[in-house]
Order: sequence, then structure tokens, then C-alpha cells
Amino acid sequence: MEVKQLNETTYEIKCGTTHYRIVNSKIKELVKNGAKKIILREVYGQRYIGTGIKEPVKIEIHGTAGNDLGIFLYNPKIEVFGNAQDCVGNTMMKGEIIVRGHAGDVCGYGMRGGKVYIEGDVGYRVGIHMKGYKEFVPTFIIGGKAGNFFGEYMAGGKLILLGLDKKSGEDIVGDYCATGMHGGVIYVRGEVPKRYLGKEVKIFEIDDRDKKILETELKGFAKAFNFSVEEIMSEPFTKIVPVSARPYGRMYAHRWGIASGIIK
Repeated sequence: MEVKQLNETTYEIKCGTTHYRIVNSKIKELVKNGAKKIILREVYGQRYIGTGIKEPVKIEIHGTAGNDLGIFLYNPKIEVFGNAQDCVGNTMMKGEIIVRGHAGDVCGYGMRGGKVYIEGDVGYRVGIHMKGYKEFVPTFIIGGKAGNFFGEYMAGGKLILLGLDKKSGEDIVGDYCATGMHGGVIYVRGEVPKRYLGKEVKIFEIDDRDKKILETELKGFAKAFNFSVEEIMSEPFTKIVPVSARPYGRMYAHRWGIASGIIK
């Protein structure tokens, strides 16, 4: 690992094959000592970059970011010039993550706040267990397509899927979309076949209020990847919302009742 100071508050780290623990330890040391921007080069899948950092530092990643990028993130802005592996924004609270490429599975797991913008596609179970609380309302926007179980057990926040690279006849999302969803909202640019949806949700056309929400949320994505909000909004959107606040409550209560002897 090679560390270079570029100016008073900017540092560059060449990661190479250095173990992720050493890389992350150095990042936290630099932030503690006043760094405002850290540029990581030759990143080859190092994990947990940005974990738990609360200072408003900018972390720039050149290469492939490893699993759990920005886990427990609470302020920084992370920008990846390349792809990211699984669990981007895991349990993230605040800040911003931009990925100029594709991302893997289970991104946005338990995400509680902040913004994540993915330029390309994402894998399975993206947005699972997303939630919002008071002023913490997460937004996760994907420019490409998503795999199965998109928005599974979603409890809050906004998931926006754009399919900007989708070819004619290609589906934008996979099976079991929004299965178990009981909060939040999913916006999909285009149609979602009903056969792909969980039974706990329904599809609606967007109204004027939804359009304002989308226009506001898409500003950051459009700026990051040099798109026009008007161009993105030129295609119709589908709105997916839950129709049950506790989709499996009856089942769980019934099983518990039998186990405890209350129900016979």
C-alpha cells in the first residue's frame, strides 16, 4: 500500500493487494487527522470501505469495490469509478454512494437513510428490508435492471428502477418483486408484469404528487450520470405499493398461538 498526500486535505492510497483491514484502518486514520478527500486507486475488491465513518469526507474509488461498501455509512460521499460487489449501502444511515457501473446482490439491505445511485444493473434482493424513520428516508435509484426479489420485505423509503439500458422485449425486473413488502414505495420506469409481483402489493399509475417526488429524487441521479430528468420522465412509470401493513402477521400469530397453547 502506498499513501501520498496531494494537498493539505487530500490523500491518495494505492491499495493493490493490501488486505481490506489495513486499507480501512488507514482511511479512518486519515479522516481522524482531518482528511476531506481520499482517492483510492488499484482497488481489487477490498471490503467495508467507508464503514461507520461519520465525518463528511469524500471517498473516491477507482477499481472494483468489495462487499459491504458504505455499511453503516453516516455522512461521507462515496463515488466508485467501476463496479461494486454485494451489499452496497448495507444498513446505511446518511450520506451518498454513486457507482459508475454495476452492483451485485442484496444492495441497500436494511438501508435507513441517505442516497444510493447505481448507473448500471443490480443483482438479486436489492432493497430488502429498506426502512425509514422520522427524518431518515432512504432513496435507492438504479439506472439499469434488477434481478429477482427486488424490494423484498421493504418497509420504507423509495426504490426507483429506470431500465435505461433495457432492450426491447427484455424485462426490467425479475420474479417475486416486492414479495412481503409492507411499507415504502417502488417506482419502475415502464411496465411490471403482474406475474412477477408478490401478492401483498398492487400496481397504480403515478399521479401529480408522484411526479413531483420522482422529479425531486431523480435530480441527484441525473446530475451524477449526466442525464436529463425530463428525458427520464418522458417514459411512463409504474407505482408499486403494499396493500397490507403486516402481510404475514396472521401466519406468524397463528403459529405462535399453536406453539404457546393459546390456539388449539
